[in-house]
Amino acid sequence: MKIVVIGANGQLGSDLCPVLAEDFHHEVIGMTHADLDIASMDSTSSALSSAHPDAVINTAAMHHVEKCENDPEQSFAVNAVGPRNLSMVCNDLGATLVQISTDYIFDGLKRSPYLEEDLPVPLNVYGSTKLTGEHFVQSTAERHFVVRVSGLYGDHLCRAKGQNFVSLMLRLAGERDEISVVDDEVLTPTWTLDIAHQIGKLVSSDAENGIYHSTAEGECSWYDFARKIFDVSQSDVHLRRAKPGEFPAKVNRPLYSVLENAHLKRLSLNRMRPWDEALDAFLKQSPPR
Repeated sequence: MKIVVIGANGQLGSDLCPVLAEDFHHEVIGMTHADLDIASMDSTSSALSSAHPDAVINTAAMHHVEKCENDPEQSFAVNAVGPRNLSMVCNDLGATLVQISTDYIFDGLKRSPYLEEDLPVPLNVYGSTKLTGEHFVQSTAERHFVVRVSGLYGDHLCRAKGQNFVSLMLRLAGERDEISVVDDEVLTPTWTLDIAHQIGKLVSSDAENGIYHSTAEGECSWYDFARKIFDVSQSDVHLRRAKPGEFPAKVNRPLYSVLENAHLKRLSLNRMRPWDEALDAFLKQSPPR
């Protein structure tokens, strides 16, 4: 299968390309913003028509939450219009579209893991535009998977944010004696390498169109996440729970955004491991960049 990975130099795309090529033996073409602008139909059509792929995986997004809030027009162009453009071009080429989405489409009030069929209620521009992108894909792309992820970390830098939470905590542990982390936001940290293998398994299957949650198993707070990072890395730093209001949020975020991989499990396709097991494996490999 010939697969185009859009956002190939991003945190997830950097793992996807080698995994699809080496572990699933697909022909992979990595594309970055220098190759196409998904917000432009002309650019999208020209780049993908030249490649003529069997599948397109879109990891590109405007996902800096504060920047999305400050520039909703650009956020909508990239996160919503972009997937619509990709859907239309994929239809013309007879290609499957895999659209990467987010846990931030939910408001966090459920307080138990969200299923694929739960009603989305985004709290911010980022979540709203990503949800609109989902709707465009579902209503337009003839063959598609919408893959929702959460709490990404990996070997490669996030192009929008720079360091991920793991690399940030390790850096701060080398600079400070004490670190404060919030304990009131619950998520599922997920290694991009695990998601890459999960996407490879999904796109190589004959699974039906639809939404697929794809996160590590289990849940934790950001404080718990940091505690595990410091324990595994044997970092000598005092970790404390942040006081209420110590880190005031500039943009509303869900306080609970755990996803249940129910659709993958129904189809016996789920290969995601517990978040702490994955983090342990990540930190014990070669030092993260």
